[in-house]
Formats: sequence, structure tokens, C-alpha cells
Amino acid sequence: MSRIPKTFEAIVFLRERYYKALSGKESLVQLLDETEISEYVYNSNAIENSTLTLEETEKILMHIDLSRFISERELFEAKNLAVVMDYIRKKAKSTDLSKELLLLLHTMLLSNIHADIAGRFRSLTEWVKVGNYIAADPVEIHPLLDSMLIELQTNTHEHVIRRIAKLHLTFEHIHPFCDGNGRIGRVLNNFILLKEGYISINIAFINRADYYQAFRSFNVDGDTSLMEVIVGRALTNSYHKRLAYMEGKKIVSLQDFSRLSKQSINNVINKAQRQTIEAFIEKGIWKIGV
Repeated sequence: MSRIPKTFEAIVFLRERYYKALSGKESLVQLLDETEISEYVYNSNAIENSTLTLEETEKILMHIDLSRFISERELFEAKNLAVVMDYIRKKAKSTDLSKELLLLLHTMLLSNIHADIAGRFRSLTEWVKVGNYIAADPVEIHPLLDSMLIELQTNTHEHVIRRIAKLHLTFEHIHPFCDGNGRIGRVLNNFILLKEGYISINIAFINRADYYQAFRSFNVDGDTSLMEVIVGRALTNSYHKRLAYMEGKKIVSLQDFSRLSKQSINNVINKAQRQTIEAFIEKGIWKIGV
């Protein structure tokens, strides 16, 4: 995990570049944020085994009929998560993270899906299993969430990536809801980033295996390093995309970039995945600004 400190340094540099390039580009950034919602919704739902494709997710959010039947649940999972993301984009700066906010976001997320469990934590008789791990005893949910929030507020000296990785792992370890924990947990990542003046991230479905391994590592021995790598690379990816547009670069596929730079496509993709070049994923395709 030697990449973690270098990623921390890269984020400081990229954030400074972002704010230098931002003046006069606010409307462009808003458009990028809006067009990214469907990608975020697709990836977060796909991690939870939704069958919707990115194209189908886009159509749902644009109120376009699909060519195949989908369940009412999947329809509302897409619509509701988009509403939740829009809400935190508008409210993150002016709202503190609290248990009350968690319940509000959960109500939005499960609207028209699970009215009986929406907007409440697990009751004393409700236990959940996540893979081979049994989540926290329901009686411990409130004190564990209180401790999680206190740690987030008191560890402001830590790099934001480390704090978010710990927050996400801890929240999923607690698993306070009967359903929707993964989606809410990924929303919280972006809530904190936006609140603290960073940009939102998208944990891609294609990285699901490493993502799940990060939870296993945390549940076994409290290791947060793999989640730090995942969150850090997702954030550099987001900065690379926005800066490519904001700085007026020509955006090309990695296939074209490999020819321009006279590097093998495998080498270029490997660098992109490790985020050692300023590549980013857009609509499932690796691209880069040149």
C-alpha cells in the first residue's frame, strides 16, 4: 500500500489546480456534476446487484421508457438514489452529519420501496448478515454511530481520504439499517467530501472485488489501507476528469493516447488504474486529457 502517501500528496496538488481553474468555469463544473449523476447511480446500484445498465439508468433519470421490463424496485432504486445525491450536493455545505440526517437520507432512498423500514434503524430483533459477517448487535447501533460521528469530528488532523475510508468501513461494519446500507455509506463519502470543499467520487462497479476485500480486511483486523487506496484513486479520477474539461484539454480515449505516446495499451491502462497518469473513467470508458 505504498501508493497511499503519494495519493494524499497528489490530491493536495489536484485540489489546488481545481480551485485555480474554477473561476469562470462554475457552470461547466455544474454540468459535469449533473451528467455524472447517472454514472454514480448506476455504479452504486450495480455494486448492490442491480441489473440496470448505465444506459438504462440514464433513461430512467431522463424519464424515457425502457425496452425491457424492470421491477418497480429497480426503478425506484435509480430514481431515489439520484434524489439523495442531488440533496447532498445542495445541503452538504450547510448541514452537519448526524443520525437525524442518516434517517432522512434513508427515508429518501427507500421511498416507494420499503415503507416499513425506511427512515429507521434496525429494531432490537432485527439482525443482518453481510457476507460471512454478522453486523452489530441492534442494541449497540446508537452508541456505535455516536462514536463514529465523534471520531469523524475529532480526527480533522487526518487526511480526508483516511477519515472517509474509516467512516465508510465503520458505517458498513455497524450496518445500522435493514436495507440500503451500502448506498447510504457511499453517499456519506460524498457528503463529507463536498462539505470539506472537495469534489464527489464514484466507486466503480468494476472495482467491486477490491471494494469487498477492503471490508473483509477491516472486519478481520481493522485494516483501512485498501479502502484508502480505493477512495484516493476515485478522488484523483474525479479531479482528472474535471481538470481535463476545465483546462480545455483535448479528451481522447486511452487507445488513442497509447498511440500518441507510443506506449502499449496494457501499460497505459495499468497506469490509469493506478492513477499514475491523469486518466479518468467516463461512461465506462477510460479517457485522458492531452
